[in-house]
Parts: sequence; C-alpha cells; structure tokens
Amino acid sequence: MRGPRSYTGQDVVEISGHGGTVSVSETLRLAIAAGARQAERGEMTLRAFLAGKLDLAQAEAVADAVQARTPTGLSLAVRQLGGELSRRVSTIRQDVMAVYAHLEATIDFAEDDVPVPSRESLLAPLRRAQTQLAVLLATAHAGKLHRIGVRIALVGRPNAGKSSLLNALLQSDRAIVTPFAGTTRDVIEESIDLLGVPAVLADTAGISKTEDLVEQLGVERSRSALSTAGVVVLLVDASAPLTENDRDVASLARAAPGVAVIALNKCDLPRIVGEEEASSLVPGAAVVRISALTGAGLEMLRTVIYQRSGAALGNAPEAATVTSQRHRDALERARQALDEAIQAIETDLVADAVSTDLRATLSALGEITGENVTDELLTTIFSRFCIGK
Repeated sequence: MRGPRSYTGQDVVEISGHGGTVSVSETLRLAIAAGARQAERGEMTLRAFLAGKLDLAQAEAVADAVQARTPTGLSLAVRQLGGELSRRVSTIRQDVMAVYAHLEATIDFAEDDVPVPSRESLLAPLRRAQTQLAVLLATAHAGKLHRIGVRIALVGRPNAGKSSLLNALLQSDRAIVTPFAGTTRDVIEESIDLLGVPAVLADTAGISKTEDLVEQLGVERSRSALSTAGVVVLLVDASAPLTENDRDVASLARAAPGVAVIALNKCDLPRIVGEEEASSLVPGAAVVRISALTGAGLEMLRTVIYQRSGAALGNAPEAATVTSQRHRDALERARQALDEAIQAIETDLVADAVSTDLRATLSALGEITGENVTDELLTTIFSRFCIGK
C-alpha cells in the first residue's frame, strides 16, 4: 500500500499467510532476520498522527475502539475517531483565537493605531466558547462511565436474595443459591452490559453479626465492596418484616460513597414491606419492586441503576462525548482560563492580562487535538495501545 494513501501515510507491506501459531511465528522470525523489527505499542497510530493522518483525539479513539467493552462504548469511540470531538474543540478554538489575534494585534501594533475592539465584540465569541465548553464538560461523567465502567455492589442481610439477583441479571447460575442464610461467604464479581455501560456486579456476603471467622472475613470484604461501588443496590426481602439487620446494612449503604437503590425482592410472595417503609431505610433512594426468581421488575431495576449511576447520555450519542480523563482535565483548564479572561475583560483589565488567559485557553485545547504536545505525553498515551496498532 503506497503512501500517503495508507494508515500511516507511509509505504506499507502486508503479508498474508496461513493461520496457526507456528506458521505465524516462523513468518515473523524470517521477517526480523531480514532486517525488520517488531512495532512498539501504538507505533502505527503514532506514525499516523505524526504524518497528520489523525489528530491526537482521533488517535486515542483507536485504542478506545479496540478496548471497548460494549456496543455503545464502541460507537462513542468510532464517533471520536471520525473527528466529532475534534471538530467541537476546533470550533471553540476558532472563537478564542479570533479574539486572541485581535488583542495581540492591538498590543504589537499599538503605534499603528490598530482600532481597539469594543468590550462586547470581545465577549460575544468568548461567551459562545464558554457555553460550548460547558456542553462538552457536561458529557464527561457519563462518557467516562461508558469507557471505564461502573461497579455495582449488591448488599443486604443474609438470604435477602443477592445471589439470586446476580444470577438473574447475568442470566446464568454463577452464584450458589440455597434456602440457607450465609451461603455466600466471599465477594463474587461478574461483568455485564448495563444498557450500554460496562458494569461489574459484586455479589457480597450477607452483612450480619457472626462468630464464624470465615463469615466475618466475608462481611469485611462486603464492607470493602461498598466503599468502591458507584451504585449500591440494597436488597430487602419484601415478604418478611424489616429486621435490625436490615437497618444496620442500610446505615452502611447510606455512608457509602456510591448512590443507593433499594430493591424490594420476592415480590412474587405476599408483601409485608411496602415502598414507603423501604424508602425510610435510605431516604432519597429509588425503590424498585422485583422478583429475582421470576424476573419481574428486573428491566426497571436495570434502568434505575443506569440512570442513578449518572451514565445516561441524553442527547450525547448524537454529539461529541468526552470519555477521556485527559480530555476532561484539559477542558477544565481551558474553561478556567477562559472564565478568567472574560472576567478580566468585564473589569477592564489591560489587554496583556486578557491575552495571557486566552493563550492558556488555547494551549489547553491544543493538548486535546495535538497542536500542543510533548514527547512525554505521546509516550504516555501510546503506551496503553496494544502492539500492532
């Protein structure tokens, strides 16, 4: 494949051969013996970036596409690879650059009587850029969850139905279920696709006071799972009265950093605990009636967990979505510098001060698409690629 119409912009030779480990290894050995070398991580995409075939945000999307764990995650990566995010950032840069260039002209050519722009003519494009930055940043939390996933801890007193719920959500008999309390003695983790978000379900041991050493270790691991979960699903047996044990677990759920959802389980049996009584355990938590045995209410539970986790994209699937923490940090710095520039204009500070803030804004935005990039940053970014990409 002749450059520049190739992925890297350079001449590329592709060797097709028989499948199988031995034949591929032998082909690779012969190629290296003839003077070739194995590519570094991300080297092909790095070459494409250096040749101007991709900007940096698009290059990062290649790794995101390879590592995507759900169809929605792949779709977001493909949109970024297609330049959606880059175009939005470019639009913001253009507005900021227009003001910056005008201010620099008034500073550098003051003796030539370059007309001083009015305050409103400076503020209008900057406020437009400020609004666009806010729109992009509003997608960052949901975008991050679609990229790295969310942890969901299933907690409750023994025999509330946590393992049954895990199996029902997985549609597989992953956890052992018996009529006896205390069957689960460790944290069992499994991955699922939660309406497009990669999620890890953690089925925890029933939290209760016990003299059994093994059960005590299981309870401690359950407490640890609570501390790292983005969503805590508190299971309550709706067919039996609330116990002190339920209230103890609820207090742990209230103290956990993640948002809480109450699942009123066993709704296929005569109901004793209602929504109002359950909601008193964790005020503000959503309450969903389910049956892990029959599957009733599980779709609603998935939807509520998805919404409460903050993963809902809203209109974002049709627009640019920020999925990278690096991009989010750069956008935050750009917004802060832009806010300071706008404040400086509103308070009639000298052009030099405004220009400095705008330069910082442009620099932060340039880090996203690669206009401003260091070798160290490139090494960090491409080190997470797999070999051959």
